[in-house]
Amino acid sequence: MSTTGRIKILVVDRTRMGFLKEGQELYLDRLSHYTKVEWIEIRPMKHKKGLGVDKILKQEASLLKRRIRPSDYVIALDSGGRAYSSERFAFHLQKLLEQGRTVLFLVGGPLGIEKRLLGQAHETISLSPLTFTHEWSRVLLLEQIYRAFTIIRGENYHK
Repeated sequence: MSTTGRIKILVVDRTRMGFLKEGQELYLDRLSHYTKVEWIEIRPMKHKKGLGVDKILKQEASLLKRRIRPSDYVIALDSGGRAYSSERFAFHLQKLLEQGRTVLFLVGGPLGIEKRLLGQAHETISLSPLTFTHEWSRVLLLEQIYRAFTIIRGENYHK
């Protein structure tokens, strides 16, 4: 897969669970052999008394938007998003990268992503109909991006 684009992954909060952090680092390292991946962590808003979920999401969305460039192709992760097979996701990602796009994945924190920001994304995808924590979602996303590269290159990882 010859790509001119790159990948950015914008996440709310850091990965705390050690084994998930190891998985995250494993796939970031594997991906570095295929493309440049920029991993950006945004500090989550503190849950203060009187600060509702909507306000927290709005503040986090504001922090996320500061890191999104107009030229980025934004794919937000949300349970209500489009479900891809691994093969279709691979070819979709390939097409975007071959166009020279920076593909930016948005992964929300424990509360998700503000609805308005979801609506501004170019597309919204779901990794599964099951519910995962935001930390698990990061590792699943990284694994699927890695799998996409192996599918396109015809490598043995994907079965």
